[in-house]
Amino acid sequence: MKSISIEGQIRTEFGKQVARQLRSEEKVPCVIYGGETTINFVADRAAFKSLVYTPEFQQAKISINGKNYSCVLKDLQFDRITDELIHVDFLELVADKKVSVNIPIKYVGTPAGVKAGGKLLIKMKSLKVKTLPQHLRENIEINIQSLELNKNIRVEDINIENLEILNAKRIPLASVVLTRQLKQEEKAAAKAAPAAAKAAPAAEVKKAEAKK
Repeated sequence: MKSISIEGQIRTEFGKQVARQLRSEEKVPCVIYGGETTINFVADRAAFKSLVYTPEFQQAKISINGKNYSCVLKDLQFDRITDELIHVDFLELVADKKVSVNIPIKYVGTPAGVKAGGKLLIKMKSLKVKTLPQHLRENIEINIQSLELNKNIRVEDINIENLEILNAKRIPLASVVLTRQLKQEEKAAAKAAPAAAKAAPAAEVKKAEAKK
């Protein structure tokens, strides 16, 4: 799994005035929880760019005053006016302690329904899972090659070793639906079928009369 390194300093002062001062220095207040103790620290805003502004799931290697912590991103806060990052929550990874995280889905293969003229609809881009830190991964790979027209793949269809999926089982992840063109072709075929069925007996009668 990919990781990013962040250098931080212990935060000892709190309050709105201190937070404003930190923002003016382009620093972000952060907290690490989930381990033996809760750790408050600050780090340069630039250090979070490749962690925050990406859909990838990554591990954060945080170094604070000589101590190292393995973490995952848990929550973000942005300024409502400037949209600047103003606070980050991290969850510390402890070897024997399960964590709940959202992991991106990677869909693999071209569905059979798409090859038949349908359109693939992606309804979920990530899954919430519970697992031990050693089983965390960058993404959850789901093969949709056998997905047919008007069919769904649901949470209940996914079974991955060492990962407990927390989403509701009946939620659809992806589906293949009829395109407008295919619907029109099916309607045209449906209208043509009765006419063809009526025409067939009439043709047989004409053939029989011709033989007489």
